This record gives sequence, structure tokens and C-alpha cells, in this order.
Amino acid sequence: MNEVHEVEVVVIGAGQAGLAAAYHLRRTGFEPGRDVVVLDHAPGPGGAWQFRWPSLTFGKVHGMHALPGMELTDADPARPSAEVVGEYFERYERAFGLRVRRPVDVRAVREGTGGRLLVETSDGTWSTRALINATGTWDRPFWPRYPGQETFLGRQLHTAQYAGPEEFAGRRVVVVGGGASGTQHLLELAPYAAATTWVTRRPPVFREGPFDQEAGRAAVALVEDRVRQGLPPRSVVSVTGLPLNDAIRQGLADGVLDRQPMFDRIVPDGVEWRDGRRVTADVILWATGFRAALDHLAPLRLREPGGGIRVEGTRAVADPRIHLVGYGPSASTIGANRAGRAAVRDIRRLLARESVAA
Repeated sequence: MNEVHEVEVVVIGAGQAGLAAAYHLRRTGFEPGRDVVVLDHAPGPGGAWQFRWPSLTFGKVHGMHALPGMELTDADPARPSAEVVGEYFERYERAFGLRVRRPVDVRAVREGTGGRLLVETSDGTWSTRALINATGTWDRPFWPRYPGQETFLGRQLHTAQYAGPEEFAGRRVVVVGGGASGTQHLLELAPYAAATTWVTRRPPVFREGPFDQEAGRAAVALVEDRVRQGLPPRSVVSVTGLPLNDAIRQGLADGVLDRQPMFDRIVPDGVEWRDGRRVTADVILWATGFRAALDHLAPLRLREPGGGIRVEGTRAVADPRIHLVGYGPSASTIGANRAGRAAVRDIRRLLARESVAA
């Protein structure tokens, strides 16, 4: 018979958001292994960063913010970000004794008895009074569908499968997507590929100057409004725009970042527009982003008709025991830190009220 382990709080995911939440739980008196358990499906520390391509060095990372209680110092900007962040997260877990259990696949979260939730995993079942979901998006790459996609004779891959520019040497590559990954791929691929073409659904918006606190608050407010309505959160770039740095300026000047409107169909040897224009391609690289990995929460029926989970702060409106960190407005690294702290504060109040009522 499957043993059920009882804890006060389960944290799902040990990326930036999950570790920040685990830190604040421990700091406020929850003992890892006894009161709280952190479950992570990845093979090692580092969250989604451990899966990033080797050419994404730490110096190219946009807006990596330190975890609470331990700064990331003396990182070599020339080292792969996967190595730098993975080692940093490992030191962090060890320093604060977070006792992350991995690899553990969370299969479903269901209603239990006595007001508890049941978290069914590859490592047994956990009964908990509250849940912090910090599963991010890396496991759900978004692949748009276009007419003729199945007829393409070349290679199609997503950013999640990208391993670096060398494998595209001599290839004609179409890069789809107007976010940071799309522009990074293009700038890396250009010296290797025979030709590159950049297509996006909407014209890219480049942001001049620093992204100050006022701009940050405005961006967060827009994302918060969507999740408050129960709509799926949009990508960060759709709100903030792309930072116009030296590499982007050079790419624009060289014609590498010469954006084309989205094609209308895929043909066996490339892509085609309604007006008959065609680009021959060996590879289509879909830099089309990710969606929140929330399928394990489906038994709780939290989704709204709009397709998202309605959230106030980090708390799921439909179930105050559930907190989503790293979701919507807290998807950035600094936002994940703040969300972890806010979720723990809210959970402590919830559990205290339940204890008084009992």
C-alpha cells in the first residue's frame, strides 16, 4: 500500500521561485523534511537554467537576481549560465538545509480528507495543508500550428531543444518569435548559418534606456490584471519590450534582425506568404515561448473559462491553500523572490486560523 507522508506545506519545483519560498518557510519556523518538503523533477539543482544551451553564458543572461539570503558573487561572465546557476543553487540548498527531493515527478494534486490536499508523485503521496506551486514553464514549450507544418522536409525544433549555433552551420534557418530567445538565437546563428530569416506575429518593440522601477511596476500591473481576470499570463517581453543593447543594435545594423511578418503556410522546402513570396529553409527554429506547467493541478479544477488560474497576489482565488509563485507577475527572478515571501506570509496566516478554529 502506498505510504502517505504528512507535512504542513509541499513546495513543487526547486527553481528560483521554489527555493525562495523554501527559504522563507524555513526562516519562519517550518523545518525541511518534517514540516515542509520540496519536490523537484529535475535531475540536479539549477531549475530550468540547467537545461539552457552552453553558448548562453552568464554574461548574456538578462536580469538574473540573487536568491534571498545569499548573493551570487564572482561569477565568470564567460561561463555557461547552466553551470554558474546550477552551482549557485546547489550551494544555496546546502547552506540553508532545504533538503530538496529529486528527481520526483508530481503526477496530480487532489482533494484529500480533513481539508488536506493529496500530492501524488513518483516518490509516494504527500498529504499537506498548503501547497506552493513553483513549476515554471520550461516543461511546456509552446509549438504554434501552421498549415503544411507536417509536410516540411527539414528539421523543426523549439528553443527548449536548442543546443548551440554550431549544429546549424551551412543551414538556411527560419527563426520564429519576437522574444529575447529569438533575437539571441539569430545573433548566435548568423555567423554559422548559410542564411537566416526572422519572422514574428507582431512587430518587435525595442526598449531604449534603463528599465526603471516605475516601468517595472507598470509592467507588473498589466500582468497582474490578466491573472486577476483568470486569463493566461503573457510573456514578459510582450509587456516590457526588448532591451536595445549593443548586440541588438549591431544585429539591426547588419540586417540579421530584419524582421519579416509571420508566414501563412509551411511548404516542404520552406515557408510561404499569402502574396506568393517564399523562403527556402532547412530548419525552422520555434522561439515561441512556453506556457505554465500546471497540468498536475487539473483535478482541483482551478482554471477559469479564460484559460488561466485567477490569482490574487500568489493565492489561487478558487482555493486559498494553493499559491502560485513564478506565475504571471512573479515570473521574473526578482518577482519570484518577492512572491515566495508573500506566499509564505499568507500560508502562515491560513494555518494559524485553521489551528485556532480547530
